Amino acid sequence: MTRRVLLVRHTAVALRWKGICYGASDVGLSRAGLADARQLAATLAAEPITAVVHSGLRRTRLLAEMLGQPCIVDPRWRERDFGSWEGCRWQAIWRDTGNAMDGMLTDPHGYRPGGGETGAEVAARVRQAWDALPADGTIVVISHGGPIATVRLLAERRPLGEAADFIPAIGAVVEVDQPLP
Repeated sequence: MTRRVLLVRHTAVALRWKGICYGASDVGLSRAGLADARQLAATLAAEPITAVVHSGLRRTRLLAEMLGQPCIVDPRWRERDFGSWEGCRWQAIWRDTGNAMDGMLTDPHGYRPGGGETGAEVAARVRQAWDALPADGTIVVISHGGPIATVRLLAERRPLGEAADFIPAIGAVVEVDQPLP
């Protein structure tokens, strides 16, 4: 048997979080996000799933539980920790820091947005999470934009500074069936 990994980005979060940095914060889904999660669960149910993994945050756990299979909680699949930026409006962050947030792309190994995680730290923990996945079967990993972008970057041997180009849409399913280098 071979390993096939379906990386699924959670669906839309509660409307009150629109325009707000919520990275590692535990936010729930909107009504539309919940409806989309049900539809996505029905689509994923057609797959020969052998394992379901999620980050443990509500926005991933809800979809994982809808699949009706035992779930593995692995917090290494959580979104980036944005430190003091968590819960702040992106506009306010921009107003207070100017183009400093560009450091996430220009210095992914050293820049800590809000004192949180560097891009390299996110990549290291996501790599550990990837390596901990079951070796065979169809594994569904319900995660977040940053970790999914990181796997895609690693798979394509792209620099971490290109992460923004690899973030999937909410509710997207990205299939990865090759080992990471």
